[in-house]
Amino acid sequence: MLTGKQKRYLRNEANELNAIFQIGKGGISDSQIHSIIDALEAHELIKIKLLKSCPDDIDCIAEELSTRTQSEIIQTIGRVIVLYKESEKRIYHL
Repeated sequence: MLTGKQKRYLRNEANELNAIFQIGKGGISDSQIHSIIDALEAHELIKIKLLKSCPDDIDCIAEELSTRTQSEIIQTIGRVIVLYKESEKRIYHL
């Protein structure tokens, strides 16, 4: 569980990131989950964009992603989700 100060720091770091995953009308697939887990291990902090064709609510998608990848939701803004999961590399020293 991250503190408010840690989340603010990660939100600031996420400003410069580009979304590396997109979720569309098909929703979340198992292959996407595995790719997101791999990306979290490599980068710790990632952005995921929901396309307009995605029928689900951003909060529901964010919760499902967080649960299935065992990561923390740092921010949902507009149609973008920011997730964080500490990796062995420890890129962000919190």
